[in-house]
Amino acid sequence: MIKSELVTRIAARNPHLYQRDVENVVNSILDTISDALGRGDRVELRGFGAFSVKTRDARAGRNPRTGETVSVSEKVIPVFKTGKEMRKRLNLLTPEEEAAEPSEDRVSAELYSSRLK
Repeated sequence: MIKSELVTRIAARNPHLYQRDVENVVNSILDTISDALGRGDRVELRGFGAFSVKTRDARAGRNPRTGETVSVSEKVIPVFKTGKEMRKRLNLLTPEEEAAEPSEDRVSAELYSSRLK
């Protein structure tokens, strides 16, 4: 999905809003996230995921064509980590499968009780 499709879909779900207003809101949200990442801040959207930046150190690389060693400068890259709810949604667990899957609370309770023995 590209940004224009997102705007169109949101506008279709909210007929009381003009498409240009939806586009302004989407652009504003994306600009705010970009500005925060530019400052090195972390942006967390609960249930969706977290955006952050990671610094890659300078290193010696290799030109694949000539095999010559080339210096690669330090880089800052954006990183996205999905949230727990998003991972569950993407994997579409049924309630039975979810009950069978060990939750973090159950696992930590089992570890705690096993240490007490």
